[in-house]
Formats: sequence, C-alpha cells, structure tokens
Amino acid sequence: MLTYIWKSKNWPTFTYDANTVLTPLGQCRKLQGQLLQQLATLDENYSLEAEATLLEAEALRTSEIEGVQLNPQSVRSSVARKLGLDDAGVGHVGQYEENLVDILLNATTHKESPLTTDQLFSWHAALFPTGYSGRHKIQIGEWRSDEEGAMQVISGRPGRQIIHYEAPPAKALEEEIAQFLEWFNSDEASDGIIRAAIAHFWFVTIHPFDDGNGRLARIITDMAMAQDEKTSRRAYSLSAQIAGNRKAYYQILEKTQKGDGDITEWLLWFVDSLKQAILKSKELIKTTLAKADFWKTHSTTPINERQRKVLNRLLDAGFDGFEGGLTNKKYTSITKAAYATATRDLADLVEKKMLVKTAAGRSTKYAIKWGN
Repeated sequence: MLTYIWKSKNWPTFTYDANTVLTPLGQCRKLQGQLLQQLATLDENYSLEAEATLLEAEALRTSEIEGVQLNPQSVRSSVARKLGLDDAGVGHVGQYEENLVDILLNATTHKESPLTTDQLFSWHAALFPTGYSGRHKIQIGEWRSDEEGAMQVISGRPGRQIIHYEAPPAKALEEEIAQFLEWFNSDEASDGIIRAAIAHFWFVTIHPFDDGNGRLARIITDMAMAQDEKTSRRAYSLSAQIAGNRKAYYQILEKTQKGDGDITEWLLWFVDSLKQAILKSKELIKTTLAKADFWKTHSTTPINERQRKVLNRLLDAGFDGFEGGLTNKKYTSITKAAYATATRDLADLVEKKMLVKTAAGRSTKYAIKWGN
C-alpha cells in the first residue's frame, strides 16, 4: 500500500539536502536580483506594459495547467482596465477572467496582510462564480466534505484509472490548514524562494477544496514571492513556465507526495522553473521596450484597425515573429479581409516602414521593422 507524505510521522516537517540546493538557489537569486534591478530602471509606462504582459500570461497559463482555456482578449481587456492602461478595450470580459485577474492582483498588492481562511474562501468562491466546475456542482468557499469518497487525483478512462494521489481526509482539514497558515504567516522562514516552494507543495498536498487547489497554490506562491521581493509588481510568470512543463510538474509533485518528507527534488525542480521564468521575463522586457518604442516611433502614422490588429499580433510574438513569417494568407485569416485588401494593407505598411519583406515572389513574407 502506498504511503503518502501526510501519513508520515514527521508530517508536516519537510527536510532537504541544503548542500544540493545551495548552488542552483544562488544562481537563481543572482538572476532574480538582476531582473528586479532591470525592472526598477524602467520608465513607469514601460514597467506597466511589462507587468500587464506578465499578468496576462499568469492568468492564461495557471488556468491552462488545469485544462481551462481562457479568451486571451478577455484577459487582456481585464488586465489593461485594472492597471489603468490606455488600450483597455471595450470587449466583453467573462466573470471568471475578471475574478482571476482580481485575485492575482490581490495576492501581490496585499502581500503584507496575513493569509487567512476567509481570504482562501474568498479566492476560491471567485474562481467558481457559478458554483460549478465544468458540469459538476462543487462546494464553494468552504473545505471539501469528501461525501462522495476520498479526494483523489485520478487519470485515465473509467475501468482503467490510475490513482496518482490521495489527499488527507476532510475531517483533518481544519487542523491541517491551521498549521499551514500559522507557518506561512510567521517570520521564521529562512530563504524566501525555499519558503515559496514549500508553501506551493504544502498547500496542494493538503488539497483542501473540491477544485481549484492547483490555481490557489500558485496564487499563494505569487504572494510568497512578492513578500520575498518586497514588491507588488509582477516580475515573471511562474505559471507560464510550469504550463510548458506540465507533465514534469505533475510527476515531481506525485513523486514527492509519495515520499517520506524529503523535498529536495521538488525544491530543485521549483528553483529551476523559477530560474527559467526569470530568464524568459528578461527577454520579455526587451520585447516590451521594443514594442513601446515601435508605437512611439509610429504614434502619428495613420493605419486602419485591420493593420493595427495584425501589427499587435506580430509585436506580441516578439522578435522572432510568426513561425514562417507573416503572409497574405495569414493576414486575411486574422482580419477576414479580402485577398486584394490584404495585399494593399501589407504594401502600405511596408511603405510606412512598419513592416519589411523577408521573402519576395510568390511566397512573400513580412516581419516587424524593429528600430528606427
């Protein structure tokens, strides 16, 4: 019979090999310091643009990890409005997207406030505004009851299901959460990154709600990192990095949850994921600055809404642009314009030095003209 970590006599005491973790942690800390310094030197407008992009990524990817696909434009509109950006847009914003962005901002802007049961209930209720997870009605803003059996993480089709994890029983949740919150709200934690990693693992292992535990664990991680970095400005998207390695994420959680309390491998995975998220953020900042400079250069250049839509898509794709480049066919697909209209629009953008041709002839391709 499998032994889960919460059944260990030492639970919830976690151990790890400090010597093994020290070097990668030091490397991550160095990159983190460089990124925060880079962000501190940004113009306020550029800083907000970078934060908006990272907040959008966090909202989209933390949901994607759980199989929930959001409308990017809806998320972008919500983020822009809440951060007070000029391009907030007027499109419809779903209640889930609106609530999720609120929670993500709340976790970092109120980082100095203690994490409480009421706060967790509030976040959970906001994640499920309809009271349903998919087609299933769930308990909202309260701990799970296990009325339908033990809380298990399962994959596979009926009859061939695999149990990856079984959480502590519902009757133990109040005590489990009380211990977690007492630890999280104390000032006795050592390194902030290690604290964030433990908080993430500990909460998702308790699995106190019917659904949404992974999203809440990542939100708590955001809060812990904001406390460590002493800033409410988002500097990277850890969820975007996890989403790109979703299988490995679940595998390391499962392996550690079936252990005896040694979380060395989880810490190494978490620190490396944070490191990769920071590296991607450094590149994102470069792209954000270049994007802002592009629109500053062309602030008085007259273009139509079709052209603006495609240019924004290209700019969001970064320096590499679209895979295979922008073509007339892709332009028509994005804008729903006629072929002849697309041809005129693209030629106009080249003439206005907003696009450059990267290939000519029958397979003409275009890319953003970065720089002046």
